[in-house]
Amino acid sequence: MASTHRAVPSPGPSGSPTAAGSPGVPAAVLRREAAVRAAAEQGLLSDDRPVAALLDVASVREAAAALHAAFAEVTAPGQPVLHAFAVKACSLVPVLRLLADCGLGCEVASPGELALARAAGLGPERIVLDSPAKTEAELREALELGVALNADNRQELERLDALMAPGALPAPSASPVGLRVNPQLGGGSIGAMSTATATSKFGFALRDEGAREFVVRACVERPWITRLHCHVGSQGMSLEMMAAGVAATYELAEEVNRAAGRRQIDTLDIGGGLPVNFASEETTPTFAEYARLLRATVPGLFDGRYGLVTEFGRSLLAKCGLILARVEYAKSAGGRPIAVTHAGAQVAVRTVFAPEAWPLRVAAYDGRGRPKEGPGTVQDVAGPCCFAGDLVARGRELPELAAGDLVALLDTGAYYFSTPFDYNSLPRPGVYGFTVADGTTDGTADGDGGRTAEVRFTTVRPPQTLDEIVAASGGAQRDALIAPRP
Repeated sequence: MASTHRAVPSPGPSGSPTAAGSPGVPAAVLRREAAVRAAAEQGLLSDDRPVAALLDVASVREAAAALHAAFAEVTAPGQPVLHAFAVKACSLVPVLRLLADCGLGCEVASPGELALARAAGLGPERIVLDSPAKTEAELREALELGVALNADNRQELERLDALMAPGALPAPSASPVGLRVNPQLGGGSIGAMSTATATSKFGFALRDEGAREFVVRACVERPWITRLHCHVGSQGMSLEMMAAGVAATYELAEEVNRAAGRRQIDTLDIGGGLPVNFASEETTPTFAEYARLLRATVPGLFDGRYGLVTEFGRSLLAKCGLILARVEYAKSAGGRPIAVTHAGAQVAVRTVFAPEAWPLRVAAYDGRGRPKEGPGTVQDVAGPCCFAGDLVARGRELPELAAGDLVALLDTGAYYFSTPFDYNSLPRPGVYGFTVADGTTDGTADGDGGRTAEVRFTTVRPPQTLDEIVAASGGAQRDALIAPRP
């Protein structure tokens, strides 16, 4: 699908609005408002498709450019840097293709994610495989393709020993191989997102008795280990703790190289995990702030002796997307207004099950996609799933929502709509990329006193059909469990 819609307020070329009443509004906000209105007027939502996801292509490119610029500022001339997008954050082939066009690679954690990265056109030199549960077949595939991989534990290292032995593979592998380490620095504010705790399931636990010595010896005995990898956490983790994890990995690399008597470890994979501000439009912290902190904390990381790999995911795409859903009913219970919408746990799993850790901003619009006006009313915004806790906002003050209005779940460009939850066999929503081009269409105003803009939608993932739901749920095997009658 590719469609074009006009007659929405237009941002100016520098991002400042040209429509009256919106001076100083960020360009991304103006693009979002234009897209919501265009989606409503274009009929992107309907009875059959009451929820849709929108991704701002310009915002994706801006985020990728900001990441490149942040590390270009602190790295030495010619220092190799691969920014590998964490595919789990948005496992959609067209999105991976867009990011590749922006100069990013892919960090994958399963055979499926590896297949998606390859389908997006990425070569093995731009792919990194991380997973705590790689099978022997997965390891073999990565080594035969030449994909970089990071070993997670001693047993995996033993499997690699066998695969790297002469004659075990059709040809010597070109894969860079690293070890994932856990500096055991502690957790952040969200336990489930903390990967550097004392008992984390990830990596070689460096503070366990004898572990550090084992890692150094393992590297020295295996010249094909040329990387170290560390990812200390994600949302809820402070930048200072993230930088401390990178520092610990750098210090270990220096120790390995001293023990080897040469520069055996030549690349450090410093992971991702930059937290996202879900409370406002502001992008904070920024990639530039983090890169500068790293330079101040680990100056040797940027002197050109080591190649770098990063694995950012959520922080690249969260603010680039939104989920738009229709309010089907407005009701009241116990004096609390409740807007029943079509966006709940099936697209916002983390927010529904852990609302304190994953709160989302909700924007209210009328049925034509215009910002809803009126006094704030404390209300719940509920989803369609059949359990009481399916709420994307609790006690939220918004203009009172009515049947036929629209709600937008903001900052959902990562994880939310790309990895849906099949609860109640609700169909996966369609995902649409959008671009907004400045310019007038026919020389007339759009009714709001502003210039008009062209909004173009392109299908990234079509809405799931009922037939596809039945097929995915064993429809073709309908009688498989019924014993044949004599």
